[in-house]
Amino acid sequence: MEKENILELGSAQIADVLMSAEEIRHLIALFLADLLEPGWRQNQVLILLALAGLAWLLHGAGGRMIDNRVRATEGWQKWQLRVIVQIKRRMGLILFAAMSYAVYLVMQSVTWPSRSYLIGGVATLAATWVLIAYLGRLVRNRFLRQVVVWGLWVYATLQFAGLGDEVSVFLDDLALEVGDFRISLLTLLTAGVLIGALATGARVANKTIATRIRRNEDISPSMQVLAVKAVQIFLYGMAFFLGVKAVGIDLTGLAVLSGAIGVGLGFGLQKVVSNLVSGVIILLDKSIKPGDVISLGETFGWINALGARYVSVVTRDGREYLIPNEDLITGQVVNWSHSDEFVRLDIFFGTSYGCDPHVVRKLAIEAAANVDRVLKHPKLPVCHIVGFGDSSVDYILRFWIRDPTGGLTNIRGNVYLALWDTFKENDISIPFPQREVRMLEDADPAPVTD
Repeated sequence: MEKENILELGSAQIADVLMSAEEIRHLIALFLADLLEPGWRQNQVLILLALAGLAWLLHGAGGRMIDNRVRATEGWQKWQLRVIVQIKRRMGLILFAAMSYAVYLVMQSVTWPSRSYLIGGVATLAATWVLIAYLGRLVRNRFLRQVVVWGLWVYATLQFAGLGDEVSVFLDDLALEVGDFRISLLTLLTAGVLIGALATGARVANKTIATRIRRNEDISPSMQVLAVKAVQIFLYGMAFFLGVKAVGIDLTGLAVLSGAIGVGLGFGLQKVVSNLVSGVIILLDKSIKPGDVISLGETFGWINALGARYVSVVTRDGREYLIPNEDLITGQVVNWSHSDEFVRLDIFFGTSYGCDPHVVRKLAIEAAANVDRVLKHPKLPVCHIVGFGDSSVDYILRFWIRDPTGGLTNIRGNVYLALWDTFKENDISIPFPQREVRMLEDADPAPVTD
């Protein structure tokens, strides 16, 4: 008995859907039949077709003019080029809307208003399409942008044709029902458009808030990154839940399922979760921040960005390493600019025993102090004797810099060149090991036998 009731209910719903579709087709047929009858309504259609053809011709000519102008002018910025591309892509629709409005205003002045209502409505619809297309550019996700734009285009067109209510009823009848749970095609479309609009608003708000946070000099760079990430998660999460709630989708039934999925993900994604937690710890303890120069194993570079899962480290040769956050927490990391920006570098050299070590030390300090990037205040270069070698007196020259991001190898090379030039000018010799080979001859060579 229950099965028969369910079948009867399903048949009734199918009949309602088919009836609604038949009504929509009937309304469309009546609308087209009215357009084909001779009179001012048909004349308006012919005028609109002529304007569409003219807009299409002007679209091609205007596109070529824009291309020539852009190629002939240099110095365009990226956002200007994007705007030009969007204008060129929709120039035909823009021209059609503008010309339709112009014709509509002229006909309103010279003839009866009832003879131009269709032109005015189409002009409004075309202008609405243009506005929707440009507002859709705010949605960065391509798929979500297409859903929002096409959904709003269809909605605007149906409202213009007077079929909005009928189509809404038709889409609402196409529903999936399981117990008390019901979701229709209209609900899904509305949710997609609404979530896309809310996500766009969240992105704009997040960008504005992030800009203000980064401009606040009282907040450390690591806390700025953490605050921006927190605001981003909050805004996008609120956009999703508000969009789902606004269309009437109840998420309480998914609580148990989401809990089970969370347990499974917790076991399967331990490394990912560990990296996420490590990233939060790094941001909170401020041990590493954007711009710091670090050494991790064979990798030496500066922090480019702090991510939720990894840290981007850029080296001097242009390579970008994505180091997991967990490695920075559990491994030994050398942060050259953690507490301050001062970095000390050491280089070793030797001079011959015939050179006065007091003069050598003085000349070495002066040579290092004259090199760019070497600090002269408050940390001065120093030079010390570290030993007496086999063929030279060994020295260590220590100097400080405060811009390790500029490189370490290059500044060492510059200091070595300055030492070479200074020693050469002052007759300071840099010895090198010499070896003497002596050929020994036997006193009583053995007799040669056959």
